[in-house]
Amino acid sequence: MKLYRYLTGPDDAAFCKRVSAALNKGWQLHGGPTLTFDPVQGRVICGQAVIKEVVGVAYSEDTVLSDW
Repeated sequence: MKLYRYLTGPDDAAFCKRVSAALNKGWQLHGGPTLTFDPVQGRVICGQAVIKEVVGVAYSEDTVLSDW
């Protein structure tokens, strides 16, 4: 099965750790990061797409992406 996730969050160490954790679980970066500014909260929000292919497992609607 092919999996896709889009991680988002404030531009801080916690976001970088989430992306790093995904990479260490076998996810791969898909494209470049995105940034936008939230004027209400006064902070930058990051986004990063990651993908992963899992051989021998079929995708279903019940698949919990964070488990992979």
